[in-house]
Amino acid sequence: MKKWLADRLIEYFLLLNSYFLLYSPALARRVVAMPNSFGKLFSITTWGESHGGGVGVVVDGCPPNLPITAEEIQVELDRRRPGQSDIVTPRKESDQVQILSGVYDGRTTGTPISMMVHNKDHRPEAYAEIKEKFRPSHADFTYQTKFGHRDPEGGGRSSARETIGRVAAGAIAKKVLESAGSVETLAYVRRIQDIEMPDDADVSLDRIEANAVRCPHAETADRMIERIKEARSEGDSVGGVIECVIRNLPVGLGEPVFDRFEADLAKAMLSLPATKGFEIGSGFEGTRLTGSQHNDPFENRDGEIRTKTNRSGGVQGGITNGEAVRFRVAFKPTATLLQAQDTVDTEGNETVLKARGRHDPCVLPRAVPIVEAMANLVTLDHWMRQHAQNRLFTF
Repeated sequence: MKKWLADRLIEYFLLLNSYFLLYSPALARRVVAMPNSFGKLFSITTWGESHGGGVGVVVDGCPPNLPITAEEIQVELDRRRPGQSDIVTPRKESDQVQILSGVYDGRTTGTPISMMVHNKDHRPEAYAEIKEKFRPSHADFTYQTKFGHRDPEGGGRSSARETIGRVAAGAIAKKVLESAGSVETLAYVRRIQDIEMPDDADVSLDRIEANAVRCPHAETADRMIERIKEARSEGDSVGGVIECVIRNLPVGLGEPVFDRFEADLAKAMLSLPATKGFEIGSGFEGTRLTGSQHNDPFENRDGEIRTKTNRSGGVQGGITNGEAVRFRVAFKPTATLLQAQDTVDTEGNETVLKARGRHDPCVLPRAVPIVEAMANLVTLDHWMRQHAQNRLFTF
């Protein structure tokens, strides 16, 4: 009887799914997924490919009357753009943003904000070989298998060029957060391969932007830059860790269970190209401690309940506790190398590939503003959700 009932239930759900797909495609899209969108109240949808006409983003849910200009957004895009130093890809793109909608007379209107950056420095000939060969540890094989068709030029949609839309949207979120609560989000390169900055280094935007690798500790930064140049000279690449701190957050952002603040941060960070790990607060090192060593004792600090330590990383029970949120993201070495690698072609034949094109020998320096952008998007979305749910009767 139980098996019969289980079989009938499976049949029912298969029929229901078929109905959605055949007779209600719009509903099916809502039920299945919106894979190019992120966020709930403050949401973004990115679009475009590496060597297409351009890339961009649509931002929905931005509050009206926010003063914003293309120049403010451009500041963040300039931190992400290629060709800014001798340790990143030499692709020549100015990445000039155009605001197409949602802003009038220097202020947001409350309607969707659409932004676009044109691609200009196309070199499709550099990717002719990978039309037939899969780059090791890249998205070529999985995209080809999933969709049966792919854009090989620059990796198409799998290229980190997609993150332009995230950074542009993140610039708007940053402006809202600064206006609403003086929130400061700072990301920086903590480690390149086995070269790591000291724990007690001072972190500020000026120190982060003082060198090409975006490490706030000058002596460590010099060693990191030399390591990246060494890898590039050998046609190789290196990875590392970016750390991010979000300061001046209120208590209460985040939801119990599924939409925990750190869970949404983890999803945001692991959606970035080349990421392989996420940890918050004490992270994996916290597993080496006992509970009595790890707990953050509460104290009354000038009339406010605070914690004496911050091994929780600013989040407890999925909800911000008023301390600085601190997390780290692991980035693998760039997959595309300028040296010969064993692989197979689209027919499964063993072959050798030596990639061409222009690639970062280390993605971390340009990933810093992307991590900041995603952190600001998560923070603003939860800030708006907190006010929508818990401030309804306080107007």
